[in-house]
Amino acid sequence: MDTEPKILYVDDEPINLQLFEIVFSKKYKVYTASDGFEGLDVLDQENGISVIFTDMKMPVMSGIEFVEKAREKFPNKKYYLLTGFEITPEINSALENGLILKYFRKPFNAKEIENAIES
Repeated sequence: MDTEPKILYVDDEPINLQLFEIVFSKKYKVYTASDGFEGLDVLDQENGISVIFTDMKMPVMSGIEFVEKAREKFPNKKYYLLTGFEITPEINSALENGLILKYFRKPFNAKEIENAIES
């Protein structure tokens, strides 16, 4: 039985996707998507993804918009935001409403993210 957690990371910058995959694929099954629509497709196709990380600033669909859409179909997954920016009123609202569990600053701290995945 495959018990390693499955993680999805959505980011429009290929270097960020590669870095995330390199850092976390030793311990977890990592899926990546380059935008929110692709992220939703991955969630539809891959059973068992339990933790989702998304970039905030992306063209077409922001990280928050992606999480709102994903939560409608997959309410029991854990959602986190990764951003290179300070906390905004939109991010603060997503935290207060429980849309996301936490937000992480880029460049990310691998240990902090690992702790979130394990919890």
